Amino acid sequence: MDNDSSSRIAVRLRTWIAGAAPGARLPSTRSLVAEYQASPVTVQKALQALTAQGLIESRPGVGTFVRAVRTARPSDYGWQTAALGSPQAPARSASTTMRSSANDVIAFHSGYPDGELLPERLVRAALTRAVRSDAALSRPPAPGLPELQSWFARELGASTPAGVTPPQPSDVVVLPGSQSGLSSIFRALVGHGQPLLVESPTYWGALLAAAQAGVRVIPVPSGPDGPDPEELARAFEETGARLFYAQPNYANPTGAQWAAQRGELVLEVVRQYGAFLVEDDWAHDFSITTTPVPIAARDDSGHVVYLRSLTKSVSPAIRVAAVIARGPARERILADRAAESMYVSGLLQAAALDVVTQPAWQTHLRSLRHQLQARRDLLVSSLREHAPQAHLSHVPKGGLNLWARLPDGTDLERLARDCESAGVIIAAGTEWFPAEPAGPFIRLNYAGPNPGAFPEGARIIGQAIERNSR
Repeated sequence: MDNDSSSRIAVRLRTWIAGAAPGARLPSTRSLVAEYQASPVTVQKALQALTAQGLIESRPGVGTFVRAVRTARPSDYGWQTAALGSPQAPARSASTTMRSSANDVIAFHSGYPDGELLPERLVRAALTRAVRSDAALSRPPAPGLPELQSWFARELGASTPAGVTPPQPSDVVVLPGSQSGLSSIFRALVGHGQPLLVESPTYWGALLAAAQAGVRVIPVPSGPDGPDPEELARAFEETGARLFYAQPNYANPTGAQWAAQRGELVLEVVRQYGAFLVEDDWAHDFSITTTPVPIAARDDSGHVVYLRSLTKSVSPAIRVAAVIARGPARERILADRAAESMYVSGLLQAAALDVVTQPAWQTHLRSLRHQLQARRDLLVSSLREHAPQAHLSHVPKGGLNLWARLPDGTDLERLARDCESAGVIIAAGTEWFPAEPAGPFIRLNYAGPNPGAFPEGARIIGQAIERNSR
């Protein structure tokens, strides 16, 4: 009954408010009680409903008033056009790999492994211990926690052959993820407007970092066995570049792994031209049928700048990586990092160190190798059965992705739309090319969620390719 009465009062008051001026004072609660022959509680309910609708506002100790309607005017940011000027680098759209997806889709696009492939218990326990430690309240040294620097140096040193001086902890600079490391390396060692050699195709994040640093990207063709050393030498000769960015082990997106001899030849070319090789060892923890041996392990003269990340293998929430560089190059990189972020969270560094130094970490990596192999093989067999038009030039021996060549003339944008409308998200290969694509490619992540849906996802991709070719 009270609800009916309060609604009736609210309707009548709404009519009164419509004819009142903004800021007009409503009659007092006592007056409304007398006017509508209702209880104070019923009147208060009506006023609360009108307040919730934004029609009135209460001013304690003063009264209740008709709320002034504020008409939002569109903001004018035109002045910023002149203030900012033209961008130094064309804006690159956000990568498909960074898209979030609903649980009911088949997601082949992500750049990260699914949560069930991560060392969840180790991570949660490490974060709990880190929060209770001094790392939660102290500032770490700018180059990183000494214990974590030592761990990264030992990891690379374990692959160093006799006769080569292994890296020292002082050569290590801890980073808030390898992406920020790439930005610092390109700014500090290449410089604005200068040429940078990259594999083609290559990691889209490196292209983004290069664009923001304002360097000129020069593509060097690279296949399942890596770049041709003669082509690399020609690029150095013609451009005057002094830095080559590459992923020798399980490259993103192709999954290529250089043979040891190819790595030696590339390193010889880099030395010949007095240049740097930036080795991005992003998938070091994702080996399947081979063991990655960094090229940096065979260089002690400072030509190889080595990047190693823990973000994908430990947890995306723990963005910790490191760059190992020797000589003045290390100092320039550290100076750039100090200018941008000063230091990396000691809490995250402590947690990362805790995870990778637990005995259970190696147990996890052995299990992960088998899980990735099973997922990779399932997706390969599913594509061969349901989408034979998606050609795989090789099956990667590690990493997270398959790189598939599609028939000439395939409209990748249309293919991606058709797949998504059917519940499958794929990553068109266009964003991994620094120049014009060498053909229509797609990258498929086999470390995503729900591997049981891989055959169905491959079937949908095959049907979409078939429709696209008509």
